[in-house]
Amino acid sequence: MPVISERIETDHAHLLHPLHHPSAHQRPKIWVEGKGAVIKDAEGREYIDGLAGLWNVNVGHGRRELAQAALEQMSTLAYSSAYAGSTNFPAIALAERLSGLVYPSINTFFFTSGGAEASETSFKTARFYWKAMGQPDKVKIISRTRAYHGLTLAAMSATGLASFWPMFEPRVPGFLHIDAPDPYRFVNDDPSVSQGVAAANQLEAAILREGPEAVAAFIAEPVQGAGGVIVPPDDYFPRIREICDQHDVLLISDEVITGFGRTGRWFGLEHYGVEPDIMQFAKGITSGYVPLGGVGVSDKIREIINGVPPNKRWMHAYTYSGHPTCCAVALKNIEIIQNEGLVERAADAGGRLLQKLRALEPLDGVGHVRGKGLIAAVEVVADKATKQLFPPEAQMTQRLYEALLERGLYTRVLMDCICLAPPLVISDEQIDRVVEIIRETIPAVLSDVPKR
Repeated sequence: MPVISERIETDHAHLLHPLHHPSAHQRPKIWVEGKGAVIKDAEGREYIDGLAGLWNVNVGHGRRELAQAALEQMSTLAYSSAYAGSTNFPAIALAERLSGLVYPSINTFFFTSGGAEASETSFKTARFYWKAMGQPDKVKIISRTRAYHGLTLAAMSATGLASFWPMFEPRVPGFLHIDAPDPYRFVNDDPSVSQGVAAANQLEAAILREGPEAVAAFIAEPVQGAGGVIVPPDDYFPRIREICDQHDVLLISDEVITGFGRTGRWFGLEHYGVEPDIMQFAKGITSGYVPLGGVGVSDKIREIINGVPPNKRWMHAYTYSGHPTCCAVALKNIEIIQNEGLVERAADAGGRLLQKLRALEPLDGVGHVRGKGLIAAVEVVADKATKQLFPPEAQMTQRLYEALLERGLYTRVLMDCICLAPPLVISDEQIDRVVEIIRETIPAVLSDVPKR
């Protein structure tokens, strides 16, 4: 179609895309419409949206009530500054609403435009807290390999995916990583403890190595998303909380993907009976309809922020913090999630998805299936016995992505893991079709790729 080809030429001429390289953007999809868990391209073909946009369209596409919420707010007060001395009704209402949804010890919120800004806010707040507490040397942040916390410079330094680093290094000093608690790949060298505790004990070893007086915080996703949907053992986070308490290290929960129902609970750490000191969120708070993120801080941190002298205040700010329109959309989005029982739906639909995906485990190439709620992954390997991945030259990630797309499933394949996080409104029939597409795709792709 000439119009489409002309638009693609214009795109090539004028746009830089995330993770940009022309070789990855020769024949891009132009998305034009979405309804529920289905999106349509400019050629009229429909696909199941297997990743809810980018892990964020929780209530599904085409929700006119969210557009109406934005319209009504824009028609009265589209924007106002939220700097100290100014506020607005939607921001006040959203903060109050969140205090009733999140962890009991967290009742105070700061809003950003997205997840990377939320990470930056968390890091700065952790440093601020320890300086105000008379421990200015506690500045280091510990993260994990295969973690994703955003791609601004400090957030990128916390992100544990090395492919994001080389072209922008040196990284910000003071960030270090321990192993991910991957039940499939983590090697437990201590047979006296469980795999989850052994993985968590790496945090204590890192704190002692750096010195507790130097470590400000540990940041972790309850379920690691872009690292391949890593679901930790159940005893991992309770041990993490214990270590943080013992060594005076703040625990930051990155709920950007796991928040607002994705895992079958409102927030991911609820599964493990653990509360963080700082939580950060984005994506699902507005289901991606407008950009919004933020952090929530514990009451003890809030008291420190409020208790310092004016000349030592929390000097942190964004132009769009507390954006009235974004907050209004978030309020309506949360209302939809509650009224339609989408948290419970994620738990039920996620159970169906995981059960059916696990039926694929006997297939050649299926190394591991994992998930929690409506976030899951199928890891494809060259050798099931050794868990060996395909060599880079096999281009397995790209082959899988293209084969899934051809069969009508649009999602991301990361490190040879087929990742799934569809809208929470996905139907049972659509879930079954997703699994069937994966069942068809893996043998078809493997038949054309020689093993190492």
